[in-house]
Amino acid sequence: MKTITLSLIVASALVHASAQNVQSIQYDGMVHISEAVAKRLNEVKVGLPLDANAVDKTVKNFFDQGYFEDVWAEENEGKVTFHFKEKPIISKIELKGYKENDEEAKKALLQIDKGALYDEKRLESAKKRIVDALSQDGKIDSVVEIDTEKLDNGSMHVTFIVNEGQEIIIKKLTYAGVLTQDSDDFDSMIANKEKDFMGWMWGRNDGKMKVAELQYDPLRIRDFYMQRGYLDAKIDEPFVAVDFDHYEAQMSYNVFEGDVYRVSDILVFQDTKVIEDKELLDVIALEKNKPFNIKTFRDDADRIKTKIADLGYAYVQVQPDLKKDKEGKSVDVVYRINPGKKVHIRNVIVSGNNRTLDRVVRRELFLAPGDLYSLTNLKDSRNALGRTGYFESNTIEEKRIDDESMDIIVQAKEAPTGNIQLGGGYGSFGGILVSVAVSDRNIFGSGINVGLNLEKSQRTSNYSFNISNPRLNDSDFSGNFSVFNSSTEYDSYTTESKGISVGTGHRFNRFVSGYVGYNYSQNKYSDVNTTLVNSYLYESYAKSSVVVSATYDNTDDYYVPREGISASQSIEMAGVGGDADFWKSRTTFGIYQGLQKWTDFDLILRYKARFNYATESGYLPLGEKFYMGGIGSVRGYQSYSLSPNSGIDSDSNGKLDLIGGTQTFSNSLEFSVPLVPEAKMRATAFVDYGMIGEKSMSEIKRGGYGVSLEWFSPVGPLQLVFANPISDKPGDDIAHFEFTIGQRF
Repeated sequence: MKTITLSLIVASALVHASAQNVQSIQYDGMVHISEAVAKRLNEVKVGLPLDANAVDKTVKNFFDQGYFEDVWAEENEGKVTFHFKEKPIISKIELKGYKENDEEAKKALLQIDKGALYDEKRLESAKKRIVDALSQDGKIDSVVEIDTEKLDNGSMHVTFIVNEGQEIIIKKLTYAGVLTQDSDDFDSMIANKEKDFMGWMWGRNDGKMKVAELQYDPLRIRDFYMQRGYLDAKIDEPFVAVDFDHYEAQMSYNVFEGDVYRVSDILVFQDTKVIEDKELLDVIALEKNKPFNIKTFRDDADRIKTKIADLGYAYVQVQPDLKKDKEGKSVDVVYRINPGKKVHIRNVIVSGNNRTLDRVVRRELFLAPGDLYSLTNLKDSRNALGRTGYFESNTIEEKRIDDESMDIIVQAKEAPTGNIQLGGGYGSFGGILVSVAVSDRNIFGSGINVGLNLEKSQRTSNYSFNISNPRLNDSDFSGNFSVFNSSTEYDSYTTESKGISVGTGHRFNRFVSGYVGYNYSQNKYSDVNTTLVNSYLYESYAKSSVVVSATYDNTDDYYVPREGISASQSIEMAGVGGDADFWKSRTTFGIYQGLQKWTDFDLILRYKARFNYATESGYLPLGEKFYMGGIGSVRGYQSYSLSPNSGIDSDSNGKLDLIGGTQTFSNSLEFSVPLVPEAKMRATAFVDYGMIGEKSMSEIKRGGYGVSLEWFSPVGPLQLVFANPISDKPGDDIAHFEFTIGQRF
């Protein structure tokens, strides 16, 4: 408010106060508040003498609303006019130099949306939040400038320009009082670590101080001790000495270890007995006369809670307690349990499924209206929804109605499940290539998977169609049908294959399913140039086979599982008609474990293994044998390039005819970390190793290592693989780059 304006108002009011009453009140330039609201804020009344204090208070009331840059009043022959100069609108707001591409972080830091009023106090508050966030990241001496520009239309363009300060590097970290433990083991627990030699390398400690975590690191070290039975352990707050000239720090901790406590007894007390104590004691992992472990103690409490909650007691409370005997260095472990009342599900509400049908969601849930509550069923429902691949994420909330009922609210965020790909190109082998692919794992939101692929070049043509329904009529039965026709013209021969497959499956329980199917294909080799290849390897054949398989899968997500195991076993029996006559076995195994609990970020450990075996009972064609190399076996080599050979180089080019193997084993160890979380992009480091042979699985051994980029792109899950071989031999076909679209990571 302008003081000169107020003085004029007061002078005018004094002159007219005794001579004239207020005849009318007008508002000029007021937009953001209505006249009705203005009247409630106005202390000046029509018909009464104009009062200087009332004018002053009214101007202040208007100004306090926060909408106006200036407010003043004028009086002319009993007509009082309040003039308003409104604050400009912010039409554009930017953050440069920090979190530019992270929309969620930018929104949380600025808390100012486009269209908001220009308010210097709000801008300063946003500036402080940015500086505080930089400080929490360990950045010292950061500077944030606010650049404002008034546009032609009167609105404001606001830019926060961030100059990030220097990070403090922990050059030395010491511990006093550590007698029985190796302080290097603390690194797995704490966030602030001493810088390692070559700390910039992946897997090494870079030494960057994380200010926000300093208060929690002593608790983490104490938890480390309590996992080993040191119940009296005490860790002081760290002493930090910072050299601001070089932005380096030295840190030290004072540690009192104490003695190891052993478990003397384990007791459970139920306020209302709803289960035999022995059943609860059976799920407890702590053991008498063994050192106490705080982590196992907490996990045992969760197991007890789950055990009782699975009986319908959704609001069960488990209060763990410890009774220490300091002289005997022992501890009684006590769990006090208040089960509450049994809870039934009143209603199941599904939201967020704008495309996927309600029934497709509900058929994956193991809780329905009227059911007795079960914590395990709730968790399994969440994982089952994740395994469909239809949803990017899902949460299942419990809404308490009363002591005996609750609603289950499913909130799903749908993932893109379909894509159309139009492609073209030119290759040295096939010439001009045109391709069209249409696929959708959840067509029309029905849960049905449909795919159509058309590809044509000068040398190749591939056509295929497949349709599958994992839940026929929402039952536990599944069905699939596919047809294909492909041909490729090579320099020395032409191959053509066409076939059909049909099958049905059944889900026996929430994790185990079975399948039986029938396949028929005709595989023809023509235009074989016997002067260039061994013609006996390329014999045409028809295959008629039956496939039986079983699958176990309790993972929590289809594309990026963070917990669980997936395993499958299939047997193919060829010889039900046709020329081929063989048995073939395929075994796969995968285990997935998210390590965020231990690493404080979304690190995923994956182990995958595959074992294949075939035996000839009449005729095992070349095309039915196994080949190794590429994504799915050993990366770093061309797909299907690793195989036993005929030992004959018929065209003297150094390449021997590959005849395939009858047994192969390959496995992979992978570590996956978020790369650009907001873009759903991850980076994965991997090591592969595999073996293949005709008579012995160890005839050919190869390994590979590298990194891959995993991205949920607009065209579907995309994986870019950069690999190098291990133990490669002369003549191996090396592949440093591969990619796939639509596969599970």
